[in-house]
Amino acid sequence: MMTRYINDALKDIVPEVLLLVILFTVLGPGVASAEPLSLPNISLTVGGNADSPDKVATVIQLLFILTVLSLTPAILLMLTSFTRIVIVLSLLRQAMGTQQMPSNQIIIGLSLFLTFFIMSPVWQSVHSEALKPYYDEEISGEQAIERAVIPVKAFMLKQTREKDIALFLQISKGKRPEKPADLALSVLVPAFVISELKTAFQIGFLLFLPFFIIDMVVASVLLSMGMMMLPPIMMSLPFKLLLFVLVDGWYLIIGSLVQSFH
Repeated sequence: MMTRYINDALKDIVPEVLLLVILFTVLGPGVASAEPLSLPNISLTVGGNADSPDKVATVIQLLFILTVLSLTPAILLMLTSFTRIVIVLSLLRQAMGTQQMPSNQIIIGLSLFLTFFIMSPVWQSVHSEALKPYYDEEISGEQAIERAVIPVKAFMLKQTREKDIALFLQISKGKRPEKPADLALSVLVPAFVISELKTAFQIGFLLFLPFFIIDMVVASVLLSMGMMMLPPIMMSLPFKLLLFVLVDGWYLIIGSLVQSFH
């Protein structure tokens, strides 16, 4: 019975195999002799003379835009409210003990949108005072940069401690400016960053306290009941989530973060 089944299967397979062999035999030489796929030669060259100064200005503007785009991540991290927000949300997740919930993508996305919301008055000021006059050819590129830096400096000065500014002034051995707006960015940016880090960790410490108390209470109850093999973190997680939901934690934390920049 098995032999008959194998013979029937071979009868069905052998014609198909023979057909494939014939096709490869007939088409094989043609495929092998086919011309290889040719790729176009692409090259970027700089040469010749520009017909008008407008072409040169357009190229310079393009290079400037590409340079700004390459520095965008550093600008976003160092000159905006992104640092404080993302650190506080990451510490909140660790305090609650929810592992990877919310995920890193959600935390970074929420931090970006909150950064856009908080920095929108600054960017509107930059657009109205620097970019728009530059596009209308009312001011030069250098003047546009000088005007664009002013509102950004004003935002950073509000969030930076004098102690941190004095530290970097002392390290750089520079002269104390007559007014805070005259501070160089090389001094103001690192001072702003460490001030943001300190503020973010202070907020994170306050966030850890209620969840830490819950962990201690649950661990004490489990120890008194003799359940030493049961992880306290697993038992305290529902109580943490319940507390966070009852007090409307996201409303309080996001509202406090946004108001801390005003």
